[in-house]
Amino acid sequence: MSSADLILTGGRIFRGLAVGFTEALAISGGKVLAAGSAAEIATLAGPGTRTIDLAGRLAVPGLNDAHMHLVPLGLGMLEVGLRADTGANSIAVILERIATAARQVPPGSWIVASGYDHNELAEKRHPTVRELDAVAPDHPVYVKRTCSHIAITNSRALQAAGIDLETPVPEGGLIERRDGALTGLLAEGAMRLVSRVMPEPGREQLVAAIERAGTSMLAQGITSTMEAAAGMNGGMEEIAAFEEAAGTGRLPLRTWTCLYGNPDGIAEEAHAAGYRFGREVGLLRYGAIKVFADGSAGGLTAAMSQPYLVGEAGNHGVLCLPEREMHQYLAHYHAMGYQLAIHAIGDAAIEQVLSGIERAGTAEQPVLGRRHRIEHCGFLNDSQLRRMVAAGIDPVPQPVFLYDFGDLYLRNLGADRTDASHPMRRWLEAGLHPAASTDAPVCATDPFKNLYAMTTRRSRAGTLLGPEQRLSMAEALHTYTACGAYTQFAEDRMGRLVPGHFADIAVMSHDLFTIDPEQLRSEAHCDITIRGGEVVFDRLGQC
Repeated sequence: MSSADLILTGGRIFRGLAVGFTEALAISGGKVLAAGSAAEIATLAGPGTRTIDLAGRLAVPGLNDAHMHLVPLGLGMLEVGLRADTGANSIAVILERIATAARQVPPGSWIVASGYDHNELAEKRHPTVRELDAVAPDHPVYVKRTCSHIAITNSRALQAAGIDLETPVPEGGLIERRDGALTGLLAEGAMRLVSRVMPEPGREQLVAAIERAGTSMLAQGITSTMEAAAGMNGGMEEIAAFEEAAGTGRLPLRTWTCLYGNPDGIAEEAHAAGYRFGREVGLLRYGAIKVFADGSAGGLTAAMSQPYLVGEAGNHGVLCLPEREMHQYLAHYHAMGYQLAIHAIGDAAIEQVLSGIERAGTAEQPVLGRRHRIEHCGFLNDSQLRRMVAAGIDPVPQPVFLYDFGDLYLRNLGADRTDASHPMRRWLEAGLHPAASTDAPVCATDPFKNLYAMTTRRSRAGTLLGPEQRLSMAEALHTYTACGAYTQFAEDRMGRLVPGHFADIAVMSHDLFTIDPEQLRSEAHCDITIRGGEVVFDRLGQC
């Protein structure tokens, strides 16, 4: 056996759910060479071998955020931030931040803000068009709720989009009107009426956003991801940006790319240009197609079989496409050879998508083995779970939704539906591969909040939500590593620390297996990130 380029020793190393822990790890050529006792691995040291002393810290496989949006996350880092954890806890704070932004840019410039959750605001409501007009009368303003399925606009933005009281509501969308006036609230398909008239970022802005977001994630121990809708924020120019980032070393993460395939998407053009399942450029791989079936449970737009408990009476949410059209898209993309990665949160949307995937299979191209995915898959019933198992369709959930939005779900949907949602344990026990993710920038990429949610099933406020679905830390890390790799057709190269796999490793500040849950969400962080055997993040500057 050849000598190691790098050895990790001096702490516990979690290699994966089925293989457990080891004392030391040897790395050569960017891949895991061997695992064993400290004494055994020491024999693989050569004259040029580097050693990292874990100093009692825990090392785990590099984390995989299996559904997020690199471009929106990176662009959003330059937008007006309105997350509750930044102090945006009232309408007044939101308006002051927008007013500050308006004073800093010329009249007529667009002001884009993102991240607010109306449930976290003192007023428990959305801002209004009149409030935004008052603080930024000379600028078009576009304020995205944290779910990105609802936006609040001011009059200048509505005028730029040509939206008035007579504007027809797009299918699968909402233009809210109250008392004979526009409120400024747009949902789902109606948001595109505004976004399509906003200035589009250029190639360098897109590449910089990818690099900025990915670099931030490396600092959290995340080494791989799925870009969940490439092309949604810049069309084919966004694909060109990913290709450039990958070709010039500016793509920080191993990225499984999902093409935006809605009716206004880029699927046909991308397929014709050769961006198909299996294409690989550096750290970039292609494989999936994204279609939206519904909205968000927090925004009352996820499609539910039973109505919401709040808001307009009888509201069941929004289906983005009629069933026949959705099924046509799914069959078409399945036949094109793509993996399907379909956004469906409510059980009515999950039913539409699941039945469509089942019908898409043919004798020549069966569904089983294609590893189609239902993204989010938050509120499903027992029959749907069994059918997913039979067809080999995996869920790609965001357990952190329970942390960030669990109390809102309780208000919107009640305890029974909330407790049964995001059933991580049931999915695992059924033999599926629930790949944990954050849907960033919907939620922060912080993996420790996700791990907290999976192991405690508690919301940010401490509310216990379906405790029978709690996972052990080993199981939670499994969903955050190996399950993501499986859903990206990469279980033979990453997700575990076994010989021949990429040496993608996160060294944590605390032992996640023994730490108190409250420390997990408030104190734990990543100290070192290794991707392909190279240290790409070092918090303490010691490597």
